[in-house]
Amino acid sequence: MLCACSGEQFKFEEAPPQSPESLATRDFSASGLSSSRTGGDWDSKFDQNQVEEAESTLKEALSLNYEEARALLGRLEYQRGNYDAALQVFQGIEIKALTPRMIRAIAKRTGPRKQRSRADNVVPNVMSMHSVSLLVEAILLKSKSLEELGRYTEAASTCSMILDTVESALPNGMPDGIAQECKLQDMFHRAIELLPTLWIKAGNLGEAVTAYRRALIKPWNMEPGKLASMQKDLATTLLYGGVEVDLPPQLQARYPETPKSNIEEAILLLLVLMEKMVLQEIEWDSETADHLTFALSVTGMFESLADYVEQILPGVYDRAERWYFLALCYSAAGQDEVALNLWRKSCGSSKANRRPHFPSFLFGAKLCSKYPNHALEGIKFSREAIDLARLQNKHFLSQGKNFLGVCYGAAARRSVLDSERTIFQRESLNFLNEAAISKRDDPEVMFNLGLENAIQRNLDAAFNNIMMYSDMTVGSSRRGWQLLALIVSAQQRFKDSEMIVDFALDDTEKMDQLELLRLKAVLQIAQQKPKQAVETYRILLALIQSKKEPWHQAKKNFDQAKAFTHEIKIMKSCLGRHFLKGRMIFEAQSLYKEAFVSFSVSLGIEPDYIPSIISSAELMIKLGMQSLPIARSFLMNALRIEPTNHDAWFNLGMVSKMEGSLQQAADFFQAAYELKLSAPVQKFEL
Repeated sequence: MLCACSGEQFKFEEAPPQSPESLATRDFSASGLSSSRTGGDWDSKFDQNQVEEAESTLKEALSLNYEEARALLGRLEYQRGNYDAALQVFQGIEIKALTPRMIRAIAKRTGPRKQRSRADNVVPNVMSMHSVSLLVEAILLKSKSLEELGRYTEAASTCSMILDTVESALPNGMPDGIAQECKLQDMFHRAIELLPTLWIKAGNLGEAVTAYRRALIKPWNMEPGKLASMQKDLATTLLYGGVEVDLPPQLQARYPETPKSNIEEAILLLLVLMEKMVLQEIEWDSETADHLTFALSVTGMFESLADYVEQILPGVYDRAERWYFLALCYSAAGQDEVALNLWRKSCGSSKANRRPHFPSFLFGAKLCSKYPNHALEGIKFSREAIDLARLQNKHFLSQGKNFLGVCYGAAARRSVLDSERTIFQRESLNFLNEAAISKRDDPEVMFNLGLENAIQRNLDAAFNNIMMYSDMTVGSSRRGWQLLALIVSAQQRFKDSEMIVDFALDDTEKMDQLELLRLKAVLQIAQQKPKQAVETYRILLALIQSKKEPWHQAKKNFDQAKAFTHEIKIMKSCLGRHFLKGRMIFEAQSLYKEAFVSFSVSLGIEPDYIPSIISSAELMIKLGMQSLPIARSFLMNALRIEPTNHDAWFNLGMVSKMEGSLQQAADFFQAAYELKLSAPVQKFEL
């Protein structure tokens, strides 16, 4: 128990060594100084006279003063689990009065070795380091006693006194070699680890964050493992604590590039830990990787997340898992083509190891379902995902069928053969219906089913699907409102469709209003309301202008970048329509050369814009017989992109009529008439 004056390490949980000279072997029961955990009556027996008597006994044996005697007796009671008794003993030590002497002693006796002499050990009026260590231990045990008694705020305030004392004496951190002379450093490290825990138990996360920062900002000679543990604890507190604690001014002045928020600070800490793990300075910790993944995900820093995954040493993740993880990162960052390439590697690695990686197949099917040019590949891997789901992941069957149905629909729209298109359309509805039946509460499946029914002009079924989707999402989806408005417009109910758009504008955020405003203007034009349409376009352009920001600023945040890209798409679409209108003006003035130049510019901006393609074909028709093959080529391209476009069918009929193919022309005119009866004001694809 007297190891404060020796080189032995303190251990709170261990009993003191038994020896004839040890205080633990003395019989203090007669004077009431000791008590058991269950039967001691400390309050009735303990008084000042008894402490003085104990102090006198200790002085005779070891020449200890009053405070040191209390420190030793308090430790004894703490080790026995008598926390109330230990606390009463520790409270008799006047720490505030001793603090200046402790600070002076620490500062005097921990300087560089060359600047100290043997005489320093016997400097008069300067407390010895062993005494300082004993008193610091007493403060720490007092704090832990308060913790055991549930008095966390008092415990934290008491523990802070240790940090205040040592920091005042050592403003630049702990010097090397101090642990060889005394146990002050060990006690200080225990206090550093304890303080934030006490503030967390007290419910004061702000003070806990401050305590963590206080421990990490200076070099305190902590072991790498303990230092990493504190960095991780601070990062998790910043991430999940739900409080925003500003950096102190001294840190902001010291580091110009300081984190702008707590989550940025957490990311920096976790990146530091990841670098240490990569360099094998500390052991690999999967929890740290999970925390960093979460932090980078919620901030939209998916490319940074991918960079860190690529730096992880082989063996942490298997090959399929690594490629899959990277594909997720790049897809979330908007780089789906990169994600698809990585996904193919993931599937290839999975096949090579003969261990199919089910998440990779399902994710690949989802990626392919988003892009018509990958539809056939999506069909293949969707089927593999379904086969795997039947074996071990049956709850994912509906997802696989959903992606398969979407891929079949996309493949149908890219097919050049009518027979193939019919088969693909039938398969699309079959699998989407199966997915909807097996998972009735999935809004994504219901939306896809409604969209496919709308594209195939099954308008009543599409209307019912989207109404069910709206109920599932409580009317909070912009694309749900938009598709419903388009379905109603395909039923030639333009006024009702405009009312739906107005409802949607009231319930959606400003960024989601761009597409809705454009749809509203088109509906107003369809109702012969040009003035209202012009006003709607004015509002649309004003909204775009108000939200537009420099690209380098938008790039800082993934959501802003995505929104800015969306705005650019809207502007390009409006610009394409502007050149289309210009070409129509030139055409009306019989300036066909100028109209052809305008047509070239329009298609250069938006090559798949159907109205531009059709109006260009119309221009070729007006130029005469020699231009009819070019016009037919344009119209066939338009029908490849949008097989249900009635204007394209009508103009194709005109071409056939001029070429003398009257029966074919009649068929084309009939198709145009029937399609026009169910044509929405815009394409159904959203």
